Amino acid sequence: MFFKQIVDDKLAQYAYLVGCQSTRQALLIDPQRDVDRYAAIARREGLRIAAVAETHIHADFLSGCLEFVERYGCRAYLSAEGGADWQYEWAEGRSSVALLSDGDSFEVGGIDVQAVHTPGHTPEHLSFMITDRGAGAGEPMGMVSGDFVFVGDLGRPDLLESAAGQEGAMEPSARRLYASARGVFELPDYLRIWPGHGAGSACGKALGAVPDTTAGYEKRFSPALAAARDGEDAFVAYILDGQPEPPLYFGRMKRQNRRGPPVLGPLPRPPRLSGAELLEHAAEDGAVVIDTRADRLGYYAGHIPGSIYAPLDKSFPTVAGCYVDPASRIALVCRATEVEEAVRDLVRIGLDRVDGWTPPETLAEFEAAGGRLADIEVIDFDEVGRRAPGSGVQVLDVRRATEFAEARIDCATNIAHTRLADRLGELPRDRQLLVHCLSGARASAAVSLLEREGFAVAAVNDIFTRGYRHAG
Repeated sequence: MFFKQIVDDKLAQYAYLVGCQSTRQALLIDPQRDVDRYAAIARREGLRIAAVAETHIHADFLSGCLEFVERYGCRAYLSAEGGADWQYEWAEGRSSVALLSDGDSFEVGGIDVQAVHTPGHTPEHLSFMITDRGAGAGEPMGMVSGDFVFVGDLGRPDLLESAAGQEGAMEPSARRLYASARGVFELPDYLRIWPGHGAGSACGKALGAVPDTTAGYEKRFSPALAAARDGEDAFVAYILDGQPEPPLYFGRMKRQNRRGPPVLGPLPRPPRLSGAELLEHAAEDGAVVIDTRADRLGYYAGHIPGSIYAPLDKSFPTVAGCYVDPASRIALVCRATEVEEAVRDLVRIGLDRVDGWTPPETLAEFEAAGGRLADIEVIDFDEVGRRAPGSGVQVLDVRRATEFAEARIDCATNIAHTRLADRLGELPRDRQLLVHCLSGARASAAVSLLEREGFAVAAVNDIFTRGYRHAG
């Protein structure tokens, strides 16, 4: 059996390519939407992706299952569990889609795959038991657990309410997750667990950085499973406590994946824009510039007015997904070597309209063509202390609520940067916002959105230390 974990470092997402080396057929589990890279890996290994499967309707990226069905003629295996509200709309009437219930199985070459209904993170969630019958095995080697079991954690059950807006769904989901978690104790200790995410994903609160684990290890050391040993109520209290604010775009991903993402086709290849073309783009309605420079001080000193600051690091998809409307026409400020990376990150979260890109040096051409660069005031926490409290300013803390509860500046307002675009109405427009986080990174993205929306802002480019905080 061939087995490969394929990693998206920015979303901390894992897809799995499982191949039968006798028949050369392969199964791909939980692919993202830019499917050409999976096909290329399979070709290098002498495999053909014959089937795709999905553990659940994802919230953090657009699925590639429909893309494989439409473009490659693959058979798709999706969940039939969860009730009428949790069926894949795009799968209706398609003979190329098989809907699986708990205990159903299918084969790809000599690989046997059995679906196990593991609800809690979502009602329809499946995990897949993998048995290498081609090698003579009669029992599973491991389980592709999706967003059910992570290394040191379980998938969060609050997203239907906190991200998708289904009021009252959080606690019932947590109780379903408890029932699924109890099933882990029945698994053999040797069973490998291949999760859908690693550390850095917003689909859990304490995911480990190790790429896989075993059932035995999790039974002994997972805090979430330890809570499950203490009973249902104790587990529900544990699993719902301290979950981070989900990115705003999660609800949109959930809806699009249920209905079926638009077929992407070949990866978009946007043209390079001159300074004059960038000026024209920036002036158009429905257009946005995403500035990906690593140097936030350079962005503060001079940038296209209204541009969103999203460095091309692990935060890039989250910031772009939360701050950019999917209908927007996008121009990127990035280096030539970074264009494909940025485009892939964007299409994975449904931001498809990338009209062009320009290197940072073109900002000078932009000015020469008649454009004006904007700048943002930069301050430190000493200056925050001098200005606040004051009638003309408001401190805005864009850290998570759990961070804010531990320590904060007196009279500060707290809105996590991942939820900011949805809560602009809570902020004063007659005062300057002094925006801070822990190190200045999240604040840099937040001030770019606030400036674009017409707020007066100053960016706190400083480390939040004990000398500047009031214990909550």
